[in-house]
Order: sequence, then structure tokens, then C-alpha cells
Amino acid sequence: MIIVVDALNKDRFGDLLDQMFQLRARVFGDRLGWEVTITNGREIDQFDHLDPAYVIGLDDDGNVVSCVRALQTTGPHMLSDVFQVLLDGEPPLRSATLWESTRFCVDTQRLAGDGTMKAVSWATCELMIGSLEYARRSGISDIITVIDPVVNRVLKRSDNAPYDYVGSTKQMGKVPAMAALLDCTEERINRVRAFANIHHDVFAEDDTVRALLDRKAQIAEQIVAEMAAEAEAEEEIRVTAEEIRDYCSDLLQSARTEKERADAQRLVDMLVRQRIHPTMPVLVHSR
Repeated sequence: MIIVVDALNKDRFGDLLDQMFQLRARVFGDRLGWEVTITNGREIDQFDHLDPAYVIGLDDDGNVVSCVRALQTTGPHMLSDVFQVLLDGEPPLRSATLWESTRFCVDTQRLAGDGTMKAVSWATCELMIGSLEYARRSGISDIITVIDPVVNRVLKRSDNAPYDYVGSTKQMGKVPAMAALLDCTEERINRVRAFANIHHDVFAEDDTVRALLDRKAQIAEQIVAEMAAEAEAEEEIRVTAEEIRDYCSDLLQSARTEKERADAQRLVDMLVRQRIHPTMPVLVHSR
């Protein structure tokens, strides 16, 4: 399912954005080795402070499995401020109907758990459909995006190939990069839908997603509470075992006859056999 988080609803979905920034850190920082700033396990740059729109893909449990960022080209954006070398000296394209798409990523580690790439392909196409349909509904006619050759091949394989490129391919850090153009037409969207066999509405209502995330948080809180209760119960058992140990030690030490000492030892042996607590010392007969 897809949800769009922007300036209008970001206050409701701070937890979702936090998941997204963590995913970006794992993908762009850890897996791809890009030169990005990661703080406390989250990848956030200066463009995230400009109120962009985020198209975010979720699985049925409310986990973020894909995301992409959309930013207006009329103001600061990556191609004009970071990747301008790709333009070969030409000015960046700027238009109210041309938006920049960046930070496209999919959680391949989570989705490829069954050993296949089927779920990865599905999530990738679903995110493409969501981002294109969001753009089209918002009056955006074209998208410009900085991609590497791998993503370029993914776009071509999914029948979503760029219709043109701007500037030229340049080495950017560890990987080459290029600026590509995609139109947000219904024809393009239908091609991706047909390729992925996705024909339903990919968007989820904000209230539906919020309810899912709240249930997920409640389950997490319940698990934490149960773990705390178990730890507390173990602590109580540990204290009780220590008290019994001291009691048995007193019995052995205070025994005045062989019979009293033997009775005390039998009690100790019984407690050891029952394994009241694995850390309880084994008491032995001492004269």
C-alpha cells in the first residue's frame, strides 16, 4: 500500500518518516556506500527540511518497504545544488509542473526474505505507480530524477524507461549518475501496471494507515510490558531462591543432631532437584 506524506499530514506520521529515514540510511549508506550524512541511524539531508512530498510503500504490518522523495524544481533541489555537474554547464530545468524525484529505494533485505525477488519487484513497481499517479493528480507533467545505471535498467525492464536524459553521465563518488526525464502520463502508468499486473488502487487512506501504525505500536508496547513483567517475575524468583538458600544454610549450621542435619540436607537436595532457579548455588553437607 502507498501513502503520501507531505507538509499537510507529516505531523500525523512522524513515526512513518522515522522508519523511512532509517531505511534510507540502510540502503544508501550501508548497502550502496553513498557519501550521505547518517545521524543516529537516519539519513537526512538539507532537502528534507524543504517540506517535500514523500511517497512511501508499506507492507501489511505497517513496515516501510519503499520510498521516494518529490521536490519542486522552482527552488533548491539536488540537480541544481548538488549534481549540477551532470548538466554540462547548462542551467537546471525549472518549472512548476516539473518536479524532482530522488532517494528512490526499496528494502530488498526485508522483501527478499523468501529467497526470491518477486516481492522486491512488486514493491518497486507499486512505488513507481504511486509516485507517477501522485504527480499526475498534483498537476505535475514531468519528473526529473538523478539515477545510476542500475536504476536506469530497472526502469527500462519495468516498461518505465525515461523518455530523455539531461546532460551526461558522470562519476559521482563510487557510482556513475545521470539525469533522466519521465512524463507522468496515464499511458506510462498503465504500462507499469500491466508489467507488474497491478490493477487496483495502490493508495491507502490516511486514517487506515494511522490505525495500522497505532495497532503496531500497541502490540510493541504490549510485548515490552510482557518482557518487563517476565523480568520482574524472574527477579522475584531469584530473590526467593536466595532467601531459601539462606534458610537452608541456617538449617544446616544450626542442626544439633545428625537427624536434624540429615533432614536439612534432604530439603536442600529436593530444592536443587526442583531447580527453583538456575543460579541457585548447590548446597552440600558441611560438618
